[in-house]
Amino acid sequence: MKKHGKKYVDAQKKAPKEAVSLEEAVAFVKANAGAKFDESVDVSFKLGVDIKKSDQTVRGTVRLPNGTGKNVRVIVFAAGQHADEAKAAGADEVGYEDLIEKVKGGWTDFDVAIATADAMKEVRKVARVLGPRGLMPNPKTGTVTDDTAAAVKAAKGGKIDFRMDRGGNVCALCGKRSFEAAKLIENIRAIIEAIKAERPAAVKGAFIRTMTVSSTMGVGIPVIVKDESK
Repeated sequence: MKKHGKKYVDAQKKAPKEAVSLEEAVAFVKANAGAKFDESVDVSFKLGVDIKKSDQTVRGTVRLPNGTGKNVRVIVFAAGQHADEAKAAGADEVGYEDLIEKVKGGWTDFDVAIATADAMKEVRKVARVLGPRGLMPNPKTGTVTDDTAAAVKAAKGGKIDFRMDRGGNVCALCGKRSFEAAKLIENIRAIIEAIKAERPAAVKGAFIRTMTVSSTMGVGIPVIVKDESK
């Protein structure tokens, strides 16, 4: 069992035992993130879906109004003009067969992978590397596109992907501890709306069952979801 440090244990003792408002949760997380670095802040959801049914999978994208506060590393699988446009837009690495070979060797030091439609037939060869890490380009998330410049700018500018895991949970980055509370709350509300927009038609009853806000090294604070999941 993981042994937590004194700051975590102290924060755990002070943490509310019942779910609180989003404003209270964010305030607690900001005040009690004890690491020396600027911790990321995440929001996690437990969804009321039947995880055994493929038509109840939840996945999508959202552009955070205040960005993520993170330096997002973007690679693009493309050739020719599309590759030049991706480089000009600020992609960290651009290539085609050479980049595919690099990834095939196990390199995954990036946050977002984008590919043109033509490149996808070759990119699928590294699906076993990218897929388990959630890095496989996908048309639904806008990462399979010939408008590579727009995709790079979106990824760099605060666009995030979210996807449900095998347990029916979704976790998304919503900013940094150093963000003003109002900006974190605005980002979280944007994530909530994006998840609600992906609600499968077959889901009955409450869709967002639980919601928790936490920092990288901090305690998770449960949030009242009655008003958030309508």
